[in-house]
Amino acid sequence: MSDFFQNGVISTFHKLGTVNLKELEKKLKGFTSIRPIGLILPSLYREFASGALPNIMKILKNVHYLKEIVLCLDDADAKQFKEVKSFFLPYKNFRVIWNDGPKMKELYQLLEENNLPPGERGKGRAVWIAVGYVLARGKSRVIAMHDCDIVSYDRALLPRLCYPVANPHSEYEFCKGFYSRFTDRMYGRATRLFFTPFIRALETILGYLPFLVYMDSFRYVLSGEIAMRRDLALAMRIPSDWGLEVGTLAEVYKNMALNRICQVDISDAYEHKHQDLIPDDLERGILKMTVDIAKSIFRTLAQEGVQFSEGFFKTLSNIYLKKAQEAVVRYENDAAINGLKFDRHSELVCVDAFANGIKMAGEVFWENPSKSPLLPNWLRVTAAIPGFFKKLEEAVKEDNE
Repeated sequence: MSDFFQNGVISTFHKLGTVNLKELEKKLKGFTSIRPIGLILPSLYREFASGALPNIMKILKNVHYLKEIVLCLDDADAKQFKEVKSFFLPYKNFRVIWNDGPKMKELYQLLEENNLPPGERGKGRAVWIAVGYVLARGKSRVIAMHDCDIVSYDRALLPRLCYPVANPHSEYEFCKGFYSRFTDRMYGRATRLFFTPFIRALETILGYLPFLVYMDSFRYVLSGEIAMRRDLALAMRIPSDWGLEVGTLAEVYKNMALNRICQVDISDAYEHKHQDLIPDDLERGILKMTVDIAKSIFRTLAQEGVQFSEGFFKTLSNIYLKKAQEAVVRYENDAAINGLKFDRHSELVCVDAFANGIKMAGEVFWENPSKSPLLPNWLRVTAAIPGFFKKLEEAVKEDNE
């Protein structure tokens, strides 16, 4: 994004001019003697079959500053796992976690037996177990991750994401990537039309709250691209539901001083899979995502001392609706000046569905405010099961044999 404006309470690093990729990667290579970098790729088999993941890996094959790459493969049967493993056999420092493998299933059962439920299958659990595996191997001091459905993957994305955290002269321990999502039209509906108006509606009702100001400081809060240091990864709990990105930021807020958190512009344009909106289905697509996000925010606010009433959520939904409708007008004008297509009707359909989702999220939260999808942090797991990291390494190895 072509500006250098510092807004909010976290540091923002912009993309100013052309990136000198060779110089950036050279610096990262030097940093790795002190802070070696590991990359986590949470992936479904379909992202491999679509060609998106192989394209990403083709680019990463020529990257020399990574100590290891860990692919956590989900929703894959034995034949599909063998296909993926065979395809990536020539890659160095590359490991595949078969999340549906027999040994991994035994490990998840062990966690259940020790009152450490690993959550349902999904991206959250895949990220969590991959972080645990990188911690178990003990080779990386910086852990980065990004999505595997990026069809416009740029080699400059990863070094820009890692640089603030890997730099030994930097105080930053967590970095969030942001970018613009557009082609011939704007995307990013969950951020544009739901999250930002939702947070600002909460600010209207609740007034100044440091947590809300913090969340409103991120340019693209729902991006899947982050980098963090090892100590934070050990202490942080990861949500297992679709509130993964928001819940992660909430955990960072609890564990980190604000001056150790930053965000960086990692791409001029970012294109990946778009979630479908099914207005009457709260269990699928972008609406499910927004319901889980809203519940995550409600839980964190409750932990911050906010007291809710049953009528609060109806009021919130109405205020959100007004702010989101105003946002649609702004985005329509923004699209017009940039010559982009814009469908006001479909945008407003999204807004109406999101307003209903907020009410539904409020009802679910009100019924059981203490219920949480957060998975245990790795400090707790290793305290409860002292040899778990070794068991995890062995399970991954045996499933790969």
